[in-house]
Amino acid sequence: MTSHSTSRRTVLFAAAALTTAGCGSDGGGDGGDGGTTAGTPEAPEAPDSPDAPESPEGDGEALARTSEIPVGGGAVFAEEKVVVTQPTAGEFKAFSAVCTHQGCLVNKVADGTIDCPCHGSKFRVADGSVVTGPATRPLPAEQIIVSGETISLA
Repeated sequence: MTSHSTSRRTVLFAAAALTTAGCGSDGGGDGGDGGTTAGTPEAPEAPDSPDAPESPEGDGEALARTSEIPVGGGAVFAEEKVVVTQPTAGEFKAFSAVCTHQGCLVNKVADGTIDCPCHGSKFRVADGSVVTGPATRPLPAEQIIVSGETISLA
């Protein structure tokens, strides 16, 4: 019986090693939802497009042009899990798009608030503080860079 147990253990170990080897770092991503990563062909390749935001060299991912973020409002970038607001003309803020109540993603910015569809929490566009619960904690601030007309993740 000992040899059967040992050979079975050896086979299971070998199978685990082969499975792990297939998960190596080949630059092909993590097998997730197919989102883009730096250096992949899915990254924006049309810098000559007038609508494509350009990120200054060395900065984070370009999110939007400043003209796309309304004064007193904002925009949710679900893939990046960030919301960018413009509380007053020329002042841009960014917050996590993950609601502090139960982790849902906020889905819109309207009437001066960032709104979560799950349980109705609302947060101020100026500072991410709670306007209406059930959330009790503000949305955490995120770092952005505004360079010219481009807003990028820091």
